[in-house]
Amino acid sequence: MANRTHENPLSAVVSGLLDQRSKEAKVDPVPDRVRLDGRICLVTGANSGLGKGIAIRLAKRGAHVIMACRSGIPHAGEEVRAQSGGGSAEMMHVDLSDFDSIAAFCNELRDRKVTLDVAVFNAGVVPVTSRRNKHGLELMFAVNFLAKFVVLRRLLRDGVIPNAVYGHNSRAEDPPRVIFISSETHRSSIPIDFAAFGVPIEYGVTDGVKYYGLSKLHLTTFFHELSRRLNPGGSGGNPDVCVHALCPGAVNSNMAREAPSWLKPVLSPVMALFFQSPEKASIPVDYLVASDEMGDKTGEYMHMMRFKDSSEASMDPDKGALLWSKTEALLRKHDVL
Repeated sequence: MANRTHENPLSAVVSGLLDQRSKEAKVDPVPDRVRLDGRICLVTGANSGLGKGIAIRLAKRGAHVIMACRSGIPHAGEEVRAQSGGGSAEMMHVDLSDFDSIAAFCNELRDRKVTLDVAVFNAGVVPVTSRRNKHGLELMFAVNFLAKFVVLRRLLRDGVIPNAVYGHNSRAEDPPRVIFISSETHRSSIPIDFAAFGVPIEYGVTDGVKYYGLSKLHLTTFFHELSRRLNPGGSGGNPDVCVHALCPGAVNSNMAREAPSWLKPVLSPVMALFFQSPEKASIPVDYLVASDEMGDKTGEYMHMMRFKDSSEASMDPDKGALLWSKTEALLRKHDVL
């Protein structure tokens, strides 16, 4: 499984179906009796698909969910409140392709003196062909990786996510949890090109999944480096911030909305029949958020309900440090830092 390739949308679908049927050992879901009352949970891309499923599940447990979305305001929030049985949810606008929008979003959280217990970074895009955001950066790279770096840098610096390293407001008794939605496609990605880091890549219909995997390799490498930097004492007990990542498996969501028109008649029914619903796919996220076990660890990678190592490249500390420095340099170039 670790070497399975995802060269195009169809191979990614087949891979997702095979992953669904894996017999590897897995953990049990968190019982419904476990509550998150009084917790504030941020979920990006929560207006539809997996993000919405996550928001509903956390609201059912009693958390107050901040749904950070580009669209779907206010009806998606109303649906989450209704489907969670009257749970607490609010919507905030943010366009993760736009550094100005990200800054405004982070400013609002800071100015409202919000303290997050959980941040789930779910939002992502899979353009059918390469596009650029208004800053001239390739869209998938910008949204799937770079936006997470920018948002987290601000939330950590401002202490919105309590931490000792950047915010100097550590909460040792109840560390916050940061969770990234990654993908097993990071395993078969081409290597990160640090020599041309941030230079927009041009790709067509057949290469979209290939570069999606690259964006997830960026993200998974970042996840490990962030965990190391926030927890210089290591990944053992008593982390300052619990940083985890997962691949939820194949999800029947709108991530395939930009699939080629010739593929949609095949892709849509296959996804509807065989892929997990967003509700089911949110279960491993719920585990990372709500289980007591995951509040005592950091740097864990999960594939659906199974713990495993991510790729060797993503866990390499030297590559993690280089990714961090290259990202900071790129953001300074765009006057973000």
